[in-house]
Amino acid sequence: MKRTRVVFVAILSLVLAGRVLAYAQEGQQDPKQAKPEKQAKPEQHQQDRAQQQRLQQNQQQEHVQQQQQERMQQERQRQLNQQQQERIHQQQQWNQQQQERVHQQQTNQQQQERLRQQQLSQPPQEHIQQQQQLSRQQQERIQQHQHQLSQQQLNQQQSGMQQDRQQQLNRQQQERAQQQWQSQQRQHDQQERLSQQRQQQLIQQQQQRLAQYRGRLDEQQRRMEQQTAALQQQRRMAQYRFQQEYLERLRDQDRRLREERHDFDHDPYFYTAPIYRYNRGGAYYETNQYGADLLRQAVNDGYQEGFRAGAADREDRWRADYRESYAYQDATYGYNGYYVDPEDYRYYFREGFRRGYEDGYSDRYQYGYYSNGSYGVLGNVLSLILNLQSLR
Repeated sequence: MKRTRVVFVAILSLVLAGRVLAYAQEGQQDPKQAKPEKQAKPEQHQQDRAQQQRLQQNQQQEHVQQQQQERMQQERQRQLNQQQQERIHQQQQWNQQQQERVHQQQTNQQQQERLRQQQLSQPPQEHIQQQQQLSRQQQERIQQHQHQLSQQQLNQQQSGMQQDRQQQLNRQQQERAQQQWQSQQRQHDQQERLSQQRQQQLIQQQQQRLAQYRGRLDEQQRRMEQQTAALQQQRRMAQYRFQQEYLERLRDQDRRLREERHDFDHDPYFYTAPIYRYNRGGAYYETNQYGADLLRQAVNDGYQEGFRAGAADREDRWRADYRESYAYQDATYGYNGYYVDPEDYRYYFREGFRRGYEDGYSDRYQYGYYSNGSYGVLGNVLSLILNLQSLR
C-alpha cells in the first residue's frame, strides 16, 4: 500500500515536472515567435511614419499661419497707433490754433480798450484834430488810387493808339505793295516775248529742276521724321507740334505737285523777258516779274514759319537758335518748283525765317506784322532783303 502511494506520487511528480517543462519551453518560444510577427508588418510602419509626417507638416503650417496672423495683427495695431497719434497731433494743432485765436482776440480787445481810454482822456480839440488828420490821409489815399487808375487808363489808351497806328502803317504798306505789283503787272503786258528757242530751253531747264526738287522733297521728309523723334525725347512739345504741322504742309505741297499737270506753253513766265536783277552770294541773277513774285513769297513764307518756330521755342523755354529748326534747314515750304532755282528760293526763305524767328521768340513785331490770320514782312524790310534792281 505504501509502495503504491509512493509510485503514484512519483508518477504524479513526473507528470507535473513534464508539464512545467512544457510550459517553460512555450514561454521561451513566444518571444521568438513575436519577432517575426512584428517584422511581418512593414507597411503598417510606413503608414504610421507618413501619418506622423503629415501631422508634423500640419503643425508647421498651423505654426506659420499663426505667425502670419500675429504679424498682421501687429501691423494693424501699428497702423492704428499711428492714426491715433496723427489724430492726437491734429487735435493738438487745433487746440493751439484756438488758443492763438483767443489770445489774438484778447490782444485786440485790450488794444481797443486802451484806444478808447486814450480817446476819452484826450481833450475834445485834440480828438477833433486827430479825426481831421485821419480824414486827410484817407482822402490822399483815394486821390492816389484815382491817379493810378487814370494813369493806367492813359497807358492803355496810348497802347491802343500805338497799335492802331501800327495797323494803319501795315495797311498802307500793303496798299503800296499792291499798287507796285499792279504797276509791274501792267508792265508785263508791254514786255517783249522771248524767242521760241529760249522758251524751250527754259522749259527743259524747269522740268529737270522740278524732277530734282521732287526727289529731294522725299529725302527731306525722312530727315524731318528723325528730327521730330528727337524733339519728343527732349520734351519740346510746342516745337514738336510746329514740326508736325510743317511736315503736314510739306506733304500737301508734295501731293499738289505730283497731281499737277503744268501747261508750259501757256505759262507767261516762259515767254516773258527778265526785268530784274538780284545778287546772291556775290553773283547776279536775272528774272522776270513772276520770278520776283516767287522770291517775295519765299521771304514772307519764311517769316511766317520762323515766327511760329520762335514762339514754340519761347513756349518750351528752349534756347534761341533758328538754325536748329528743321524748317530753316529745309527752307522749301511754298516752293512749287517753278520760276526760280531752288537754292535762290531757300536763300530768301531763310532770310525771312531768321527775322520771323527773332520776332516770335521775343514776342514782338520788329521786322513784320500780323494781319487777318497770317504773317508778313514789312515793305521796307522786304525791299532791303530782295534788293531787286530794274533792268529797264
